[in-house]
Amino acid sequence: MSIKRYGIEGSTGTGGQHLPFSSAVEAGGWLYISGQTPMVKGEIVEGSIIEQSRLAIQNCLDIMEAANFTLENIVHVKVILTDPRYFQSFNKVFYDFFSEYPPARICCVADLVVDCKVEVDITCFNPKKT
Repeated sequence: MSIKRYGIEGSTGTGGQHLPFSSAVEAGGWLYISGQTPMVKGEIVEGSIIEQSRLAIQNCLDIMEAANFTLENIVHVKVILTDPRYFQSFNKVFYDFFSEYPPARICCVADLVVDCKVEVDITCFNPKKT
């Protein structure tokens, strides 16, 4: 079994810092996507929980697409919100993305190390890649 790492060559965090981890790692048909925030080119995009949730999820899906995984391959999603009042709004966005293939999920409330409202990571499995 080989291990393939995505996004190690140019991932940029806030303030232009090089991120010391892969955006995703693929092994044995599994794809583990690192937590994604509502960030574009190393900068957090300001906005409501709905706008930030859409972007964080889309960032995960873009990484999945680059690794040739689809929505059907999503097994589990982890969500961190910075305020419990965001839960219902996040669920509406989540439904828009995942209503056809609902994955297992955990959602918790915690402080994040970047100034945003949400972080999302996704785990996928594609049996054709084993």
